[in-house]
Amino acid sequence: MAKNKLVAEGSTSSAAAAPKPRLPLKQDPHAVRDAPENVLEVAIGREVRAIRKKLDLTVADLAVATGISIGMLSKIENGVTSPSLTTLQTLSRALGVPVTGFFRRFEEEHNAVFVKAGAGVDVERRGTRAGHQYTLLGHIGPNSSGVVVEPYLISLSEDSDVFPTFQHGGMEFLYMLEGSVTYRHGRNLFNMEPGDSLFFDADAPHGPEELKDRPIRYLSIIAYPDTAVGD
Repeated sequence: MAKNKLVAEGSTSSAAAAPKPRLPLKQDPHAVRDAPENVLEVAIGREVRAIRKKLDLTVADLAVATGISIGMLSKIENGVTSPSLTTLQTLSRALGVPVTGFFRRFEEEHNAVFVKAGAGVDVERRGTRAGHQYTLLGHIGPNSSGVVVEPYLISLSEDSDVFPTFQHGGMEFLYMLEGSVTYRHGRNLFNMEPGDSLFFDADAPHGPEELKDRPIRYLSIIAYPDTAVGD
């Protein structure tokens, strides 16, 4: 049976292979942001300068708006002096940002989870009773946007059975590693083999419909709002 590539089983496609469309990305995955600053005065100064320039204001314009001298503003932006809370409040009103916005670059932290091979945590989920093994490979969240991300390695052995009734909030990404399975999403069926992937809205009923070639292993990465509950 032919493999499904972004189309549901039973749908038709053109005989002539069309060139793959290039989808515009809203984010550049290779973009580089300014490094976080571990000196508070410098971090505040950089942020004040960045916001001022974004608003297309000169130092003189900001001096007029705040009543702070050009010399003092220059010292603040260059990280030479530590502004008082009163000064920061004045700047926040003039620039239209919260006071906390000036601290954004100060020791900004990002989480990372490293798991050695075989060191994931086996967890029990609804599919466990059908012989599905879930190995949690990490957990991050909620992040600044309120999203939780959970990657799982799912293994189905010769003793496993189908359990196609998962349904939860968020999005899910599957990547097939071993074996083959017919996977259901809503009314659509996808024949998945090693190297195939499936990315979908997890609010629709989904799960393995037919276990074709076992053992089966695939990655499942679930991203959902902090208030949602997974399988």
